[in-house]
Amino acid sequence: MAYTEAQKRASIKYMTEKTDDIRLRVKSGLKAKYKAEAEKRGMSMTQFIVNCVEKEIAKSRPYSGHML
Repeated sequence: MAYTEAQKRASIKYMTEKTDDIRLRVKSGLKAKYKAEAEKRGMSMTQFIVNCVEKEIAKSRPYSGHML
């Protein structure tokens, strides 16, 4: 099934309204390392990195009784 222009516009609209873009630069070789670790866990590299950051943030907060 082809990707229609309407689908393309809807995807672009969603991405601009509902997400932020973060660009990372890492030492050569780290991208492959992070990607491999994410694949082992069955997730995207982006989700793996976000999970790692969120865990670090949670460690620095006192327990509030709920998750993000």
